[in-house]
Amino acid sequence: MTAMLPRVQRLTHSDFTRDLDASAEELRALLDLAADVKRSPERYRTALAGKSLALLFEKPSLRTRVTFELAIQQLGGFAILNEGAIGVREPLKDIARNLDRWVSGIVARTFRQQTVDDLALWASVPVINALSDLWHPCQALADMQTIQEHFGTTRGLKLAFVGDGNNVASSLLLNATRLGMSFSIATPAGYGLPDELVRMAEGPVQVTTDPVEAVRGAQIVYTDVWTSMGDEDKAAARRAAFKAWQVNDELFSHAEPEAIFMHCLPAHRGEEVTDSIMESSRSVVFDEAENRLHAQKALLLMLLA
Repeated sequence: MTAMLPRVQRLTHSDFTRDLDASAEELRALLDLAADVKRSPERYRTALAGKSLALLFEKPSLRTRVTFELAIQQLGGFAILNEGAIGVREPLKDIARNLDRWVSGIVARTFRQQTVDDLALWASVPVINALSDLWHPCQALADMQTIQEHFGTTRGLKLAFVGDGNNVASSLLLNATRLGMSFSIATPAGYGLPDELVRMAEGPVQVTTDPVEAVRGAQIVYTDVWTSMGDEDKAAARRAAFKAWQVNDELFSHAEPEAIFMHCLPAHRGEEVTDSIMESSRSVVFDEAENRLHAQKALLLMLLA
């Protein structure tokens, strides 16, 4: 007799191209599902039997590629990887309409958000943003799961982001404030988040150029690389601009005693973060990396099950 699969809430949106494609209520349901998937993976091992994913990766990847491949496989499906530029050898709209005849969903890791949006426009199957220049929503899902695991809740916490106002910071701001956290961000002048994005927050946001001010009173201290993929020609200028924004023992001492350190990885140790912080007992960076698998399983279930 075949065991009944757990019932899974579906996302209202058919795609996950940005964080706001899941409502706050759906985000909480996804985190609950991710926790159950992590706790009892055998309950879901045939949930996506026969389903398939096309992974379109313009950018190199370790965590995103491995966790999406494992996620679909551990749910009973399979993945096909295609690396390289999207929409160069043939029009993107043709790529999308070829793929939706063959696969159950498309995961895209791209240089431009417009590429993800166009795939979603032309494909009839769900499209998932696995990183673009504007958003990194799957990373933020794993981060929220990690915070909830560590503190037992997300409400009433302060998340401080120190460094570049990039795609990771954008996704964290939206998800943290929707889950009852306050969000502070410290960047050098000229490297902050766009004002229109800050106005989208659903909770308190502090914007500053002072890392100590941002970190003071925080339960979560987060940073990312100073130079994102595609901006390597600006690396030297960015290292000079950001040198006072390094997360080190002195800066971390201004956070709350129970504070944890987070980083989406890969980390440039000695630049945005010191080795002493990365290897400390307060670092949860590898919990985040593990939770990419479980959070993405939950996302796939809510889109494809």
